[in-house]
This record gives sequence, C-alpha cells and structure tokens, in this order.
Amino acid sequence: MLPKRRYLPSLGSFATFEVAAKHLSFTLAANELNVSQAAISQQIRGLEKSLGVTLFIRKHNSLELTSHAQQLLSPVAGALDIICDAINGINAPSAPPLITCSGTNAAIACWLKTYVDRFRSKRPDVRFVLLASDEDDTLRNFDEVDLSFICGNERCEVGESLYYLFPDIVQPVCRPAYLKRHGPFPDPQSLAHADLLDLHRKHWTSDAIGWHPVTWDDWFRANGFDVPHIAPIMISNNYPLLVNAAVKGEGIVLGWRHLVASQVNDHALCVLFDAPVRVDRGYYLKVNRASLDKPHVQEFIDFVLTNLAALEQERLLGAAAT
Repeated sequence: MLPKRRYLPSLGSFATFEVAAKHLSFTLAANELNVSQAAISQQIRGLEKSLGVTLFIRKHNSLELTSHAQQLLSPVAGALDIICDAINGINAPSAPPLITCSGTNAAIACWLKTYVDRFRSKRPDVRFVLLASDEDDTLRNFDEVDLSFICGNERCEVGESLYYLFPDIVQPVCRPAYLKRHGPFPDPQSLAHADLLDLHRKHWTSDAIGWHPVTWDDWFRANGFDVPHIAPIMISNNYPLLVNAAVKGEGIVLGWRHLVASQVNDHALCVLFDAPVRVDRGYYLKVNRASLDKPHVQEFIDFVLTNLAALEQERLLGAAAT
C-alpha cells in the first residue's frame, strides 16, 4: 500500500477538487477557500495531469463533472471527513465547542439569535458564529457551516438532513401604543389608510431568498379585499429595519410569525386581529453532513425543536381558550 501512496497527488489538490465539485464553480470554490480563482484552476489542472484524466467539463458559465470525477468525488469527500474527524478528536480537549449557522439577515437577527441567547444561558461554554446574508446563497454549502436556516426544501439535495420547523404565516403587527393612538382597526379593510410598512421587491429577488413575494396587496386579497392604491409610508429591502420601525410605533408591518414572536411575547408588538395568511412554503433547519456527529450541534437542534413544540402547544391552548 505504501508504494501506491507515494505517488498520490497532494492532499490539498484533493480538497480543492472536493470544494470545486460541490459548487460546480471555480469562483465559488475560491471564495470558500479564500484563494484566487487562478489558484483553483491551477490546482485542478495539476490534479488532472497527475491522474491523467479530465475531471471537469468547462462550459461558458458553468462546470460539469466527468464520469471520472463522479467516481472520485465520494471517496475523496469521505476520506477528507475521516481526516477532519481525526483532527477534531485531537483538538477536542482544548477546543471549546463551536456552532456555525447561516441564514438570511432576518432569519439570523430576528429568529435564530433569540434561540442562541437562550441556549447560551444554559451552555455558556458553546460559542457561535452567525453568518447572515440575503445575497449569498452558497453559505449553507460551506464546510464550516453546521446549521442553515432555509425556506423551502427545494433548495436542498436529495439525502441532506433536514428538520422541519414551521410554516410561513404572516399577520399584521404594530406597537400597542400605535394601536391605541390610531385604532381601532376592526377589520382588515380598516388598514387601507393606516401607516403601512412594506418590503421592497429587491428583497424578494435576492439570491438567498428568491421566493414568491408576500405584500400588503396579497394580504388584503387573501382576506377578501381588493384595496387599490396602497401607498406604504416606508418601503425597505431590510426586514429587521421595518420590524424596528414598527416597534418604535411608526406604523404597521406584515409580521412573519417566527420573526416577530419575541417582540409579541415581550409586548413590544401586538397582533391586530386573527387574520393570518399562510403561504405555501415551510422553513427547515439543514444540518451539514460533517456535523451530524457533533454532540453540541445535536444538543442545540434538540433545544430549538423542543422550544418550538412548546410554543406551538401554548398557541393551540390559547386558541382553544378563546
């Protein structure tokens, strides 16, 4: 076995191949590995020369794996995982547990951060890295990312580990003082002339989002009203900014239930009436394959799922009581 290993290409070239094959892009591989695209191309050419085969079919704006690359990818990925596990085992006694999460700006700031704070109150030894972006849809595929908060399972590959979290439910919310000063709002139609806060279309076309928009027009139509000429007083592609404006009493925002739950629980925001709109998509927690055996990652997943189940139970009991 030793003579065969003596002629193996470098471990670094295999690592570069695995990342390039995952993204099917030398540019995205360069971004993940923090090197230039030229360096990636050079390493791949060197590996192809050493192996005597072509690994990628280069097209104008994309790459395809050759049959040789497909045959090589799984063993390379598995071997790299084994090496990483061994290194983690060596470093485990001195390295504090770390969980790296990714998601959109709103998901990280308005939802996940709440759970991170509560989890760390019980496990202050666990560190977190929170990567938030509406524009970079590739964060969830980075090797260092343990957990990704995503909307819609169509963004995942077959065989990836997903935990269903909750459906996409939207309802109007505002500061209680705003309701007292400008209300009452007895029905959905009464909001037509209120101070509405809305998301800009640029939010919905961001690479990490790309979902069918949900606007005030959609909400009114879903509740049986075709209200013309809606003119929100503020429009932004930054949802946390709009939520903050609502908390300050500047107007009424469409509240995604999971994103405004903490403000509603703290009475910083209130739900105006029982007229939610349920969108035909759900939210998931995606677990990186290499993170499945990390105890602290599974502990955090269990913490999130247990708390979500308790919140849903409270909501159902409250609905039954009313």
